[in-house]
Amino acid sequence: MKLASVAFYGFALALLAVGLRELLTGFEENRCSMTYMFEYPEYRRVALPRRVARLYPAYGLYLYGEGVYAQETRALKLTGAPVLFLPGNAGSYKQARSLGSVALRKAENMEGGLHFNVFTVDFNEELVALYGGSLLKQTHFLHESIKAILRLYKHLKTPPQSVVLVGHSMGGVVARALFTLPRFNSNLVSLIITQASPHLAPVLALDPYLLDFYSAVRQKWVNQARKLRNVTVLSVGGGYRDYQVRSGLISLPCPPGDPNKLSLVATAVPRTWVSTDHLSIVWCKELVLATVRAFFDLVNPETRQFTDNPLKKMAVLNHHFIRHPVRMVGETQDNSISILDSPEAWSEVNTLRLAYSTPKEGQIKYFQFALSSRRKAYSHFYCRSSNLEMTSWVYGCVHKNGSSCVHAVDLSMATELLPPYKVLVLSLSDLSSMTHLVVSASNLNGRQFTVECEWQRQESLTLSVAVPHVLSFGLTSSDITVNSSGLLHSVRLEHFHQAYQAFRISVTSQCKVHKDRLPNVYRINVPWFREDSLTTVSVPSVTEISGMLHTSRPDNTSGVLLQLHTAPNCQYKVSVRTSLPRVLGQILRFCGPMVPVYTAVTLLLACGEQLSFILKSRRAADMSQVVGKGLQPHKVNLPVYLLHILLSCSCFEESWSTLFLPPMDSLPPTTPDTTFHDGTIPVEEWPHLLSPLLYTFGAAVAYWGSTLHRLLVRLVSLILAPLHRPSVSRHCGTLRLRTQVFIILCLAVLGGASCAALSVCLAFLLHLYRVLRLQMTERSLSHMLNLAPRKHKETENGSIDAESLNKLKECNGAPLLSEYALQEVRDDLQLHLSLSVLFTLPVMLVAPSLIHWTRNLRYSHLLDPDPGWPHLVPLIIVYMLLINCNTLKLSNSKLLPLTSHLPLPLAIAMVTFSPLHLYRVTYFLLTALIPLALGSLL
Repeated sequence: MKLASVAFYGFALALLAVGLRELLTGFEENRCSMTYMFEYPEYRRVALPRRVARLYPAYGLYLYGEGVYAQETRALKLTGAPVLFLPGNAGSYKQARSLGSVALRKAENMEGGLHFNVFTVDFNEELVALYGGSLLKQTHFLHESIKAILRLYKHLKTPPQSVVLVGHSMGGVVARALFTLPRFNSNLVSLIITQASPHLAPVLALDPYLLDFYSAVRQKWVNQARKLRNVTVLSVGGGYRDYQVRSGLISLPCPPGDPNKLSLVATAVPRTWVSTDHLSIVWCKELVLATVRAFFDLVNPETRQFTDNPLKKMAVLNHHFIRHPVRMVGETQDNSISILDSPEAWSEVNTLRLAYSTPKEGQIKYFQFALSSRRKAYSHFYCRSSNLEMTSWVYGCVHKNGSSCVHAVDLSMATELLPPYKVLVLSLSDLSSMTHLVVSASNLNGRQFTVECEWQRQESLTLSVAVPHVLSFGLTSSDITVNSSGLLHSVRLEHFHQAYQAFRISVTSQCKVHKDRLPNVYRINVPWFREDSLTTVSVPSVTEISGMLHTSRPDNTSGVLLQLHTAPNCQYKVSVRTSLPRVLGQILRFCGPMVPVYTAVTLLLACGEQLSFILKSRRAADMSQVVGKGLQPHKVNLPVYLLHILLSCSCFEESWSTLFLPPMDSLPPTTPDTTFHDGTIPVEEWPHLLSPLLYTFGAAVAYWGSTLHRLLVRLVSLILAPLHRPSVSRHCGTLRLRTQVFIILCLAVLGGASCAALSVCLAFLLHLYRVLRLQMTERSLSHMLNLAPRKHKETENGSIDAESLNKLKECNGAPLLSEYALQEVRDDLQLHLSLSVLFTLPVMLVAPSLIHWTRNLRYSHLLDPDPGWPHLVPLIIVYMLLINCNTLKLSNSKLLPLTSHLPLPLAIAMVTFSPLHLYRVTYFLLTALIPLALGSLL
């Protein structure tokens, strides 16, 4: 039985390791370019009012500078447009150097002295993603910092009225939280750009302050969306390289259709097209350049400050982050364009496809495509050019004179930029007023490029393939062959719309004739969220693409498309196969917070099994045996799923509310913009369907974690053994009642005066010392029995019962050296090992607040607010009372039958109410441990 448990949990741990490996390393290499500083960066501290400095001694406001600019701004006489950078969880204010340096270098080439003043806030590198008690404090300090920044520009004739905020990680959430402050003037901030910020929900909810903060921000931005329409927010996610904040969480919870709120992934940003990890999104040169370019286009040249026009802001952000057309924002848009060139520059194209390479010498060249003969047979016109200059290049001819077009309309604004070329797809139904299409292939500067165009019938170029089922485990594949008669093909991936799906998409290209061709571009297009990913390859080639989603399909939107920008006269074979490692990685990416909950459930049920074993046999079972029995999905998951179904009925939901029960916890949604108008988040089905697998992962962590804990106890006991006298009593390491009361009072006062987590950790260490003493006693007894003569043969032969042996237990005041005495110590050791592993859970949950307290000791000795205060005294009492607990006391306790049956209903409640409220795990554990502690006394 033990061997089977080891094999099962070993296999479960292997699956978990495969999923973690895929989550942490199963992505493309970092293709971001590093942002370098050309001069030594300097951070000049901005003086704040004394009241602010006294209230927030750990925080600071700085101005970024380099070289001559740093010397010019020494007196803080500023004339630029203010930008404020907000670091995130454990982030440094010095992370602003990438944004500040690029903005400074670009300003050197700008006319009129246009530049930015980049400020940055020092939040003391606080762990606000794990400890939410500082978030409101950071928000208030940010408000004071904005007012201090604007005061620096009072000497200007047209001082700035607002500050642009750039927030990384939790800094972006704090930026949006500004608008929840009662005295905040919303006109002070009109543009927010966030980088890898978990707007939808926190990654881990380890304390109630974090969830309360998120709830207030969500309600403000959802319920008062009309008042905040003038505030433009752009949220950028890092992609699959960012395993700390999955890109689905960066979706802004706001009413659908809000034109001033954008959410997208960095892989879909034009001229970026890279995935970034959680830190590199700050310094990734491609993304920083897009941000700085947008800033310069957002500045009003007359006031040299950021524009307040919402339409202008959205136009600029769409230009740099959504679609990068050829005409820059702000240029004169004259739709009527006259083309008056010599007749020899014009060529009529009568074939279905054009492939033209410009010569080395400069020339003027235009190609004309007649629309009248193609309208019925074709639906679209496709054209691409390897000339990436942002110039107009495709026109619709309205009036023609001879061989040349006299009057034309520029159609280039629909151009889309891809890594190797720019592409334009025109629908012929929108060109009814035009007679010809004109493509410019002029290279006046002598630079060579290639132009390829063709007529297309989109229906014939779109194919469909059903993706394999997720349970196929990669044993089967779905294949389709594309005979490339054109430059663009689309493969619709049917039934690919859930976040837990993951595929290996292999594209094999073969060409009969080997010649130079433009590179191929394979694009995964997701219609319901801006998370497209692009892959550029040469021809012929064999390319593997990761088919995964950051968000699930919210409704009946069309499915995922694989767009193939291909080479003509080549064959492409597309093979789709389920990838088990990537499926496991996706499950952990979206449902990872469930694993620690199920780990706690397993350890709680293991404790219940231990108590039941003591109740039946008056002895304790081996810890690995009871932990192995903690996997009981039929007893835990089935009631939770039934409850989930019942709550879908309105009558049962009303009864649930009448009992003042909190709503069932569910993980953050995997679909974008699915927040209801009341600020609540809908529940999804598939995490509940995957609960047995997540339970298995949690049980594997509990099983091997308890094994590691037992090994560490043995190792530490060996180290501490020389410092203690050998003991053969089961009462080693126990405390007198007076001592227990004194320690409880001391720890309670210490926790109330400093940090509750500190007292909890000290109480845990005191109980751990009891476990170590039992381990040393067990080792001493084993050695003594191996060396000492056997005085009681009848005991070893089983001829004396346990009651008689209890009477013979004391001999001349010393414990009887016997197998029974050893068994007593072993029973107590197994009991306390089970309790000790369970006790580690509250310690781990309060660890972030302890870390936060230690890092702020020089500013304050009291943690305020303290998430551990509600359960401080109960936890200390439980830890201290259970130090003296042993199997003999428990077996005689009248509360043992009740205590042994509590873990199962508490485990069900834990799965029901804790996935989004991890701190509730401590309360459920206390509900099970308090009767146990009382039972050790009664």
